Amino acid sequence: MATVTTGTTETDGFTFDDVSVVMGTYNEEAAIGTVLSDIERVTDGRAAVVCVDGSTDRTPEIAREHGARVIDTYPMESLPEFLEYVNEGYDVISGDRLYHGADAMPALNRLGNHGFAVLASLLLGERVHDTTTGMRAYRREVIEKIEWTENTGLSAELLMRPVARDYRVREVPIEYRERKGETKLDPLQGGAEIAKSILKVGLEERFR
Repeated sequence: MATVTTGTTETDGFTFDDVSVVMGTYNEEAAIGTVLSDIERVTDGRAAVVCVDGSTDRTPEIAREHGARVIDTYPMESLPEFLEYVNEGYDVISGDRLYHGADAMPALNRLGNHGFAVLASLLLGERVHDTTTGMRAYRREVIEKIEWTENTGLSAELLMRPVARDYRVREVPIEYRERKGETKLDPLQGGAEIAKSILKVGLEERFR
C-alpha cells in the first residue's frame, strides 16, 4: 500500500517538503529498489518515505540503502498528479487500478475487486470504483480526524469513511503493473475478510 499524506503544497514546481509516502512491506526485495528510485525521481528526493516492515528477506536492507523502507506495485509517476488535485481542494485522491482494465492483475483478484466496489457503492449510496487500491493521497486532517478500525479491510475503509463523511474524494485512473515477487494474501480467505470489513464499515457509517 502506498499512502501519501500532505499538508500544504504548491503548484508549478511542487513543494514536497511537507509530503510523506507511507507503505507497508513484507519480503519485497525484488521490487523495492525500483519503487524507491521512482519516488525519489518524481519528488526530487524531497519527500519523506516511511515503511512499516516485517520482512525476513533483504527488503529492509535494500530500503535503508535508498534512505527509506518502502515498496509497492503502483506508478509513482502519478504522485505529482495526485498532489495537483490536493492543491485544487480535494481531501482524498484514490488511484483506480480497474479503469484501464488491470490486465496485470490475476483474473480472480480483478473480479473480486469489482465485487468489492459494487458492495461498497451500495452501502455508501455513491459510486466508487476501486476500494482496495494501495495508492492514495490524503490531507493530513483526514487521517487525523477519522478513527480507523480495520486490518485486512483497511484499504477499503480508507476510501469508504471519507466518502461517507462528505470529504472531497476523487478517484484517478492509474496503471497497475505486474507485481514483482509473490503475493502473501490468499485470494479466497482474504477476499472474504475484505468483504466482511466493507460490510462492517458501511453499516457503521450509515448508522453513525
